[in-house]
Amino acid sequence: MTSEVTADTLVPELVTIPAGSFIMGAGEDDKFATKLELPLHEIVIPKPFALGKYPVTFAQYDAYVEATSGLAAPPDYETGRGDHPVGSVSWLDVQGYLEWLRNETGKPFRLPSEAEWEYACRAGTSTTFCTGDDVSTEQANYWYSENGKKIGPGKPLPVGSYEPNPFGLYDMHGTICELVEDSWSDGYEGRGSDPAPYYSDESHLVVNRGGSWDYAARLLRSAFRDWVDRDRRFDNIGFRVACDID
Repeated sequence: MTSEVTADTLVPELVTIPAGSFIMGAGEDDKFATKLELPLHEIVIPKPFALGKYPVTFAQYDAYVEATSGLAAPPDYETGRGDHPVGSVSWLDVQGYLEWLRNETGKPFRLPSEAEWEYACRAGTSTTFCTGDDVSTEQANYWYSENGKKIGPGKPLPVGSYEPNPFGLYDMHGTICELVEDSWSDGYEGRGSDPAPYYSDESHLVVNRGGSWDYAARLLRSAFRDWVDRDRRFDNIGFRVACDID
C-alpha cells in the first residue's frame, strides 16, 4: 500500500496506524485549552487503518487536475509546487480528488475522521504536542512565537522537512492545516467512543486540524481544532488521505 514519494508520485505513501485508544481533547494541564476541545472523552480505534505519511503534495493533486477536464490547478503563490503540500483546495475539492484516486487505484481512500486524526497525531502521547508540552521551529513549521515574534520560515516547505512523530507521520504539527471528514461542532458534548466522523445536515462548516506554517505554536497543539466553510479555499489549508485496511 505504499509508494515512494517523489514529485511525480500518483499515490500518496501510507503508514499503518495501529488499533488502540486515547483520550481526545484538551484538559486542565494544557494552558491553551478551550471549550471547543471539551469534554475529554475516550476514543477506541477498533482496528488498524492507513494514513498518509505526508500531506498530499501539489504534484499528487496536479495529477488529478491534469486527468480531469474542466478543473483549474490550485495556485501556489510562488511558494513552490512539486513536493510542497497542496493548499487552496476546499473540502468539496478534496472529495473530488478522493473519488478520482479511488477509481485510479481501486483502494478505499477517504479523509480521516477528526478522532482518527488526533489519535494519529498524538501517536501514543498525552502531552500538548507529540513532541512534549512544547514544540520548537526545529520540530515543526510555524511562524510566530507566543509573543508575536516571527521565528519560523514564514512559508510552506517541502513535506517531510521535519522529523516524524512516533507513528512515522510527518508534518502533523504545522506545515499546513489538514481537512478531516467531520462537520464542525462547538465541542464534543454527547460524543461516545466511536471514531466515526460527526456529520451535521445543519452545518456547512467542516473541521481542519494541525495548524499551519503561518500560525503560532499554540495553534499546532494535538487537540487544537478549527473550522472552515466546506467550499472555501485558503492557501494554508490542505489535507492528507486515509485508507481502510482489509
